[in-house]
Amino acid sequence: MRIEHSLPPSFLGRRPVRVLVMGAGGTGSAILMGLPYLHQAMRVWGHPYGLEVCMMDGDTVSETNCIRQPFSASDIGQNKATVLVNRINMFWGTKWSAEPSFFNEGTLRRSYDGSPDLLIGCVDTRAARKVIDQAVTRPMQQTTYWLDIGNNAASGQYILGQPLNSQNRRRAARLRTVSELYPEIVDATAGEDALPSCSAIEALDRQEPFINQTLASSALAMQARLFRYGKLNHHGAFFNAETGRMSALPIDPQMWTQARRRNRRLLVAA
Repeated sequence: MRIEHSLPPSFLGRRPVRVLVMGAGGTGSAILMGLPYLHQAMRVWGHPYGLEVCMMDGDTVSETNCIRQPFSASDIGQNKATVLVNRINMFWGTKWSAEPSFFNEGTLRRSYDGSPDLLIGCVDTRAARKVIDQAVTRPMQQTTYWLDIGNNAASGQYILGQPLNSQNRRRAARLRTVSELYPEIVDATAGEDALPSCSAIEALDRQEPFINQTLASSALAMQARLFRYGKLNHHGAFFNAETGRMSALPIDPQMWTQARRRNRRLLVAA
């Protein structure tokens, strides 16, 4: 029997919802571009503070990034997160922040005044996901949600979970994280995908246009419903651009094992 997930009563409190976006590549940039719309919608729905967003990435813009990511030739050599956040702030009048460094296990304690309420992981390696998993599951951590998004050339997935920590205790209705449903996605010993593409044609072969935007928009639509209505009956989905099919991940402890087996071949770490 499906279980409906309810937003914790204290989540939308008397302050902005703190969001940490990890990764400023194809998916991370698409997520960041969509967050101002969610921020404005929340304020219209009656939450006066909306979102407080920080984007984190230590990478710089390369020429190849300008093919399928929202960067121009004038951005080459500059930090990705800084470029994107400055652009958002100038256009929307927000005061969001950029952290031009890579995430590690001490990041949440070192660079955040309190834990992020929602951590959105847009990373492309198992090792990076393992670091996130270890960071958000510390006993004293208070991150409520971890939204993970991954894709390859023509398919991908997004999964919203509640990591085991001081904020999320063990209970049947707790949303399982991507690392709990699919442990292989944080197994660095399984090997990593190929290194970033060094040519435009290779970049488009490895990731087709619009796959990042499709996953990002779908994930944000799910998040918007949770913030507006306070409940969800699914907490992720698998998308295949070749078939045009989107398969939702239901909130059902009895079906989690079945869904894991059914979608294991579709799961991608990138």
